[in-house]
Amino acid sequence: MEIQSITPELEEKGLRLDKVILNHMPDRSRTEIQKWIKAGQVIVNDNVEKANYKVEEDVIRVTLPDPQSTEINPENIPLDIIYEDEDVIVVNKPTGMIVHPSAGIYSGTLVNALLYHCHDLSAINGITRPGIVHRIDKETSGLLMVAKNDNAHRSLSKQLEEHSVVRRYVALVHGVINHNVGRIEAPIGRDSKDRKKMAVTSKNAKDAITNFKVLERYDDMTLIECRLETGRTHQIRVHMQYIGHPVYGDPQYGFRNDDNTHGQYLHAKVLGFVHPRTNEHMYFEAPLPDFFEEKIKELGGEYNG
Repeated sequence: MEIQSITPELEEKGLRLDKVILNHMPDRSRTEIQKWIKAGQVIVNDNVEKANYKVEEDVIRVTLPDPQSTEINPENIPLDIIYEDEDVIVVNKPTGMIVHPSAGIYSGTLVNALLYHCHDLSAINGITRPGIVHRIDKETSGLLMVAKNDNAHRSLSKQLEEHSVVRRYVALVHGVINHNVGRIEAPIGRDSKDRKKMAVTSKNAKDAITNFKVLERYDDMTLIECRLETGRTHQIRVHMQYIGHPVYGDPQYGFRNDDNTHGQYLHAKVLGFVHPRTNEHMYFEAPLPDFFEEKIKELGGEYNG
């Protein structure tokens, strides 16, 4: 069972409760949300309200029902496991794979594959997200750490909260970046015009910091390495669009004429953390996917990471 907290934005004051929840959960239906409200699964400032309640400066908590356990089955999907012990699994996720089940999607995810591979995953995030400590986008490839027990999960989550986890991505972006290094400090929140997208905004946003350095320059593109200090949704994609260098192939933030057959050219290459049991500093790297390497060669690049 998962509880999601919602803080209404300024422009949402006076709107119906069901409408506000729909704004923040665009992958759900209004009918489904109204059923939750009637069932008492939505709490507003510790009270149960009706769907037509006019929202003000409220704290809304939605208890999301778990899908039936039979809907999330172990599936024999190949996994590229970089490291595994009794506490942690580090997986190199392929592009196109969703990390965990969500509304209407209960098959083909990393969680389905993990459930087939092992049965001892942490239960902190419920049956839809066993072992999942953090996520990367469906069309982003690369490294993820998965917790096999609750103690490991708490330790890894704390490291993420303290920004001590090392996360470095390689991205191919539009345009030629002339300076060798850069730092983007720009808060990220929900896009007011499209609830499925994020944007740099001052409204109900969270601080976001992305550091980058140039690896190679091409005629009209640049290969960069990004180091995250925070972990906001779509952070690299939003920040690079914000400075005028969107990630190539990005279906949401990139150019319309991009080849997004493989999704965005963004790869979580490096992952480092302190082992939750031994306190050993762990460090892992995953090579770029073949399609990414081929694109670099096509551009005349020499990077073979």
